[in-house]
Amino acid sequence: MVPAASTRPGPSGRPGDPASADGPASADGPARADDPALADDPLEAARAVFFDATARTAPTPEHVDHVDHVDHVDHEPPGRGPDAAERQAGRWPTAPSGTAGRSFVGPGELAGLLEAEYGPWPGTPRSEPGPSLGRVDAAVAGLRRAARLGVPMPPQALLAHRDGGPRLRSAVRELWPRAVRGYGRAHAEALLRTLLAHPADEPSAGFLLDLAVAAALRPLTAVETASLARTTDDRATRHSAWRHLHLLPGGVALLPEPSRALDVYERLLLAPPAPVLGPWSGRPGRLVVQTMLLGGLDTPGQGQSGGLSVLLGGLGDRLAVTDRVAGVITVVTAGHDDLAADAGLAHERQPGHWIVRLPVDTPGPPAPTHEHRATLTWWAVRLLGGAARPPDVVHVRYADDGSLALADAACVLGAATVFTATPDPHRGLARQYEDGDQGDPRTAETLRDELHRVFVADRLVARADTVVGLPGRGGTRELVRHFPRLARLNGGTGPTAPPEGIPPYRPAPDEHVRRREALAALYRGGGHPDALDPEDRGLPLLLTVGRLHPVKQQDLLVSAWLTAGLYRTGTLVLVGGGPGAGTGPESGIRRRIAALLAGRPEAAARLALLPALPNTDVRRLQRALAHRAPGASTWYVCPSAKEEFGIAVLEAMEAGLAVAGPRRGGVAHYLRDQVNGVLMDTSSAAGLTDGLLRLSAVSDDDRRRYAAEGRKLVARRFSVRRTADELAVVYKDLRHRDPARRRADPPPDEP
Repeated sequence: MVPAASTRPGPSGRPGDPASADGPASADGPARADDPALADDPLEAARAVFFDATARTAPTPEHVDHVDHVDHVDHEPPGRGPDAAERQAGRWPTAPSGTAGRSFVGPGELAGLLEAEYGPWPGTPRSEPGPSLGRVDAAVAGLRRAARLGVPMPPQALLAHRDGGPRLRSAVRELWPRAVRGYGRAHAEALLRTLLAHPADEPSAGFLLDLAVAAALRPLTAVETASLARTTDDRATRHSAWRHLHLLPGGVALLPEPSRALDVYERLLLAPPAPVLGPWSGRPGRLVVQTMLLGGLDTPGQGQSGGLSVLLGGLGDRLAVTDRVAGVITVVTAGHDDLAADAGLAHERQPGHWIVRLPVDTPGPPAPTHEHRATLTWWAVRLLGGAARPPDVVHVRYADDGSLALADAACVLGAATVFTATPDPHRGLARQYEDGDQGDPRTAETLRDELHRVFVADRLVARADTVVGLPGRGGTRELVRHFPRLARLNGGTGPTAPPEGIPPYRPAPDEHVRRREALAALYRGGGHPDALDPEDRGLPLLLTVGRLHPVKQQDLLVSAWLTAGLYRTGTLVLVGGGPGAGTGPESGIRRRIAALLAGRPEAAARLALLPALPNTDVRRLQRALAHRAPGASTWYVCPSAKEEFGIAVLEAMEAGLAVAGPRRGGVAHYLRDQVNGVLMDTSSAAGLTDGLLRLSAVSDDDRRRYAAEGRKLVARRFSVRRTADELAVVYKDLRHRDPARRRADPPPDEP
């Protein structure tokens, strides 16, 4: 589906004019295939060629060869695909001026993967897959190309990949609805029945049943499905069969009794509750669903929970009382541990703002991978569709399979879909791979994971009814370069970019007492790893808040702090991470910090690592540090390799702290170097060390000036009320879908 072009005026008065900290920022338009600057980024070059209007005019079967050598291009149904006359006229891509004979270049196997997925430069022969590009890579690339071009694939060609890995199955799942419509439900159902009669393995049987549920097909009878569930030894396949039974006539009666379930997740799956949501009838407007599928909504800084949980909690509360919005449902996930502690699947957080928990079959914190896509879709349709009023809008924010799952659910429910697009992972993907150890299999796997996220983002952009953007340093210009089709929105300026705001801080009645207590706890000394010596209370302090994760680079910050020698004259406070051992990434960061401090007792005594705190406590601590003593300087430092936006940075600015953040990413959209803060190179230890030395040299007058300007900026532009008001307009302008005519697959990605 082509995203709707909003005509809402921007700050300058022009329709859709995105805002930046320096005023309006408009899009330059998509990158052209003949742009010399593309030589610096192989991914951007490949995408520019693929989407360039002069390089592609009509999708043809020739664009989707090398799909694991499965013969599928000769099976187009009548009336589908490009017109024969167009083929005879040679209307397929021709090389832009000056590009003939070029080929994609990139480090290691990146070039081969890009050519396989996006095709060679027009006018050059296609090369055979290289030795590092195996059949699975070639198949994944070909299926992604077919999805982007909108070429219908025969069901049998897709089902040939039923035993593939998660990235291959994800591509199959994206192409499946179009295949069923193009070749007929009866044909697809018969193929599934044949394969289910003799599955290659039990997991593939579960995947086939998930495809059946996705297209509302009935390849097996209720009795046959119940028999499969009863005899399989594979847990995921058993759950797929149970979900299928819920949809078959007479199927529920054949489900086992919940008392025979092995755990709380299976009990819920066998007897799904019908939570009461609403009532919504008291307010006019749209019923909005927003998704928070990574981490917990109320535990920012722990596990995968970060600034988005803070944003969506406050935004949902505010939207619920905003004109044109009838109510808000924030969708989160719950694994076994969460469900064992509380099996309830819905509760009202604030009047009009409900939390719905989608059960996921995983012990710890769920990750929205392809493995859980069918589960998330099924539960979302079940719980949201069972409400007295179906949702009007589903807003997804991450380029992952969880967002695709909720987009699938939106199609079933007839809700419009909104996607927040960001420049990541596109931005810096090639450099990250080039800087990595290309001989390490983990580097190759990370590269493929990031290319998968690029594909997922393309699908969400194509399927969304409208797209909003998170701008970078140049407004939405960078975003349009990475998503060329977005250039058509708002008269060519690209997507609107409502600012992501923070809720107002509400001081407690005894606020001054609590601030004193927060400082007393921090400076209680006694050799505690989460405290500082009381004698160091007047020293300069660096503060950072966030989940402990490699991308947040707390260990790199400690290394730079040590290298710069700042431990001799100041202190460092890190806030983040769950209690106890924490997750794998959290324990890894803690181990690296401990190794850096080993044998350096003076530095260790001046570093405090606090576990994640409730958001109110974090903001109170920031205020206490901003006013702890005359002349005692405090800087908030964001050392992340990248930040899409930086909610924690905005909170620090709002608290009155001077801030320093990364040049790369969304922080530079509003943080102006030496105006309202300091921008640093956080891409390396050397760059971060130089940045910290810069902070130590800033005069007290300049630091206070940066802090004052930052606080004024947040008050002026980054309130959650403004975010809610602007999003409410976006939601209002969307057209409600008819579920009977829903479409899970959009037209091809046009140039």
